[in-house]
Amino acid sequence: MTGPTDWAEHSSATLRRRRASLLRRLPSLNAVLRGSLIERYKRCGKPGCKCADGPGHGPKYYLSVSIPGARPVMEYVPLDYHDEVVEFLENHQQTHRIILEICAINLELLHRREKLG
Repeated sequence: MTGPTDWAEHSSATLRRRRASLLRRLPSLNAVLRGSLIERYKRCGKPGCKCADGPGHGPKYYLSVSIPGARPVMEYVPLDYHDEVVEFLENHQQTHRIILEICAINLELLHRREKLG
C-alpha cells in the first residue's frame, strides 16, 4: 500500500492490520536523529603536505540540521560516532515514512466514518 487510492480498495480490517504492523516496525524513538551527514576533506595549508595534491585530510563528518527561522546547525561527528549517527538518521527516515502511512490509513478510516482507535 503506497498511496491514498490504494487504501480505498482494502477492507477496514486490512487497514487496521497494516497499521498495527507499521507500529511494530517503528524504531525506538530514543534512536532517531534528524539531519544530513556531510563528508568533508580539508587542506591544512602546510607546504609539502600530501593534502596539497590530493582531496585533503579526511574524511571528516558533520551533521547538518536545519532549524526553521534559524541558520542550520553543523555538529562535528567523530569517527567513533559515525555508524551510530548513520543508524539514527536512517531510523528517523523510517519513522517518518511509517507515520505518513499510518496517517493515510487513519484518514481513510475517517473518510469511511469508522472509529480510528
